[in-house]
Amino acid sequence: MTPRNKRPLTLRDVSEASGVSEMTVSRVLRKRGDVSETTKKRVLAAAKELGYVPNQIAGSLASQRVNLVAVIIPSLSNMVFPEVLTGINQVLENTQLQPVVGVTDYMPEKEERVLYEMLSWRPSGVILAGLEHSDAARAMMRNSGIPVVEIMDTDGLPIDSMVGISHRRAGLEMAQAIQRQGYKNIGFVGTKMPLDHRARKRFEGFTEGLAKAGIEIRDRDFYSGGSALAKGREMTQSMLERNPDLDFLYFSNDMIGAGGLLYLLDQGIDVPGQIGLAGFNDVELLQGLPRKLATMDACRLEIGRAAAQIILDRNAEDTDDKPVLQTMSPTISYGDTLRRDRRV
Repeated sequence: MTPRNKRPLTLRDVSEASGVSEMTVSRVLRKRGDVSETTKKRVLAAAKELGYVPNQIAGSLASQRVNLVAVIIPSLSNMVFPEVLTGINQVLENTQLQPVVGVTDYMPEKEERVLYEMLSWRPSGVILAGLEHSDAARAMMRNSGIPVVEIMDTDGLPIDSMVGISHRRAGLEMAQAIQRQGYKNIGFVGTKMPLDHRARKRFEGFTEGLAKAGIEIRDRDFYSGGSALAKGREMTQSMLERNPDLDFLYFSNDMIGAGGLLYLLDQGIDVPGQIGLAGFNDVELLQGLPRKLATMDACRLEIGRAAAQIILDRNAEDTDDKPVLQTMSPTISYGDTLRRDRRV
């Protein structure tokens, strides 16, 4: 892991890297004054490579941080992230720190833009989802001199601190639970890779777990877009029409899993006797389904709380600035769609 720069980059760093004066660098970055296109390109290229972000805090505040915590997530429509935000807010609500939210729509280039704007105000910390970022985004975070906590995932190398679960391990454990109950003709339904890195890692762990038991996935289907009930119904119907002998479907999230469950019940199919189902995330909204979907808790609230506490601790006067690496352990809920009484 490349060491994180504890000293924020300055105009002088960009000046030295680009070979022009600090005044010229300032004019380029603040889009003021007459500077040639060649010089502009050289300065902007140097700033991007270094990960330099201009400080928007004016005058006397320029050496300080504002009492904001940048929280950068991929989606507000995905029900996973509001619970993470709740955990963050629970820890910060009685402190001077205030979370502000940016949304990336799972797009690396949008994450760069959001991160750039938020870092320019010198927040007291950054909390962002995932470990996969562009080189430019990683450089900005590494050289910001600001505490960074990457959340939701621990399958990789963090820039600073990280809190989450191992999605590969989650997929592997679900595969083990499924094969122990005698299911052998298994299909997978999930979001399109590779934009959703955490779903991809669960799929990799899932296939690895099945392979260890000598089982190959019979069919798989991926989609782009939101995690909708209608999409789950549609994809379940399509997959079973192609493979009527499937006896288990693993969904990358609970919403499409719920759609699949409703389709099977409408068709009078025995769940989990004829076909078993499992999702991921343990979404509370789905507790009113006719059958409780088997799933796995992603520790969302706990992750949000832990991330906020790290930022709070790192802003304390006596902090040692040491990164925190915390992996949580989700648990399987068998519900009514994954049988538990068979011993294989």
